[in-house]
Amino acid sequence: MPQVNALGDGTGGPVGAVAWIDGRFVPSGEALLPVGDAGFVLGTTVTEQLRTFHGKLFLPREHATRLRHSLQFVGIAPDWPVETLFEIAAEVAGRCHAAGPAEDDLGVIVLATPGDLPAQHAGRAGRPRVVIHAFPLALASWARSYDTGVALRAVSVTQVPASCWPIAIKCRSRMHYHLADREAHRTEPGARGLVLHADGRVSETATANVAIVRDGTILTPPDGDALAGVSLGHLRSLALAEGIAWQEATLRAADLATADEILLTSTPTCLLAATRFDGRPVGHGSPGPIHRRLLAAWSRGVALDIAAQARAALDRTAGAGAPTVTVEDPAA
Repeated sequence: MPQVNALGDGTGGPVGAVAWIDGRFVPSGEALLPVGDAGFVLGTTVTEQLRTFHGKLFLPREHATRLRHSLQFVGIAPDWPVETLFEIAAEVAGRCHAAGPAEDDLGVIVLATPGDLPAQHAGRAGRPRVVIHAFPLALASWARSYDTGVALRAVSVTQVPASCWPIAIKCRSRMHYHLADREAHRTEPGARGLVLHADGRVSETATANVAIVRDGTILTPPDGDALAGVSLGHLRSLALAEGIAWQEATLRAADLATADEILLTSTPTCLLAATRFDGRPVGHGSPGPIHRRLLAAWSRGVALDIAAQARAALDRTAGAGAPTVTVEDPAA
């Protein structure tokens, strides 16, 4: 296994915000992929996005398990074990967090590609590439959504069928999500696209797993219908600890239209509510009691008021006179 240039070991690791690419720590702006990399040319990239709380990686074991599965399926064999990559990710997160405001947290990306595409390198294949980088979470951009919720719209763009690649892998081939959100925005500015399977089963949004609340029970699509979300799995643990019933069930758009609440889980935001679906209010049109209860439980578990952290970031942004837009990282 190649050696890793460790930060602070006298080998020239840079001070401040850093990234890691193929065994080297570099300044964040130098974590670059060549344009002839298969991950860029073909979108053949598997990835995990984590977030930090208090500068520490959240649920790294669960993300590592999913990355390992994705790498095995796609046939990418990095020179470093997955466990080592996540140790490096923790180091990148720690150094980047120390270089920024203590009250903020980070998104951390681990991605792997097959390396150089032979067709663009005189027929020669390269070694797999791995990049680990971090960035400040855009907390201000979704701060208001904890209070207002977000809008969802079912779109005509459908989920990639399992005959192309299994939904269980997390990859960067996401044109369908881009088109789904464009369609939703055209119909209702600011809305997110809800992607269905060709037969009408609910799958997910570009950035989040979907669950509904009906008569006090949380219902969520089974693993075969949507990516097995790490944040969704954490929400299940919280729900069961709170005595809230949880079931897997195939959902249709009609189920969302009649739900008491719609819940959206993703790595950066943790838990949001969809308060409009296809132009109509969900429940009373505001985040419901199950959402509020579980967001509070999530906050207790990480010793941080998640919504308050985002609101504080929004206040700082407003105080600095900087504009904010409502966005969420599609790599979530």
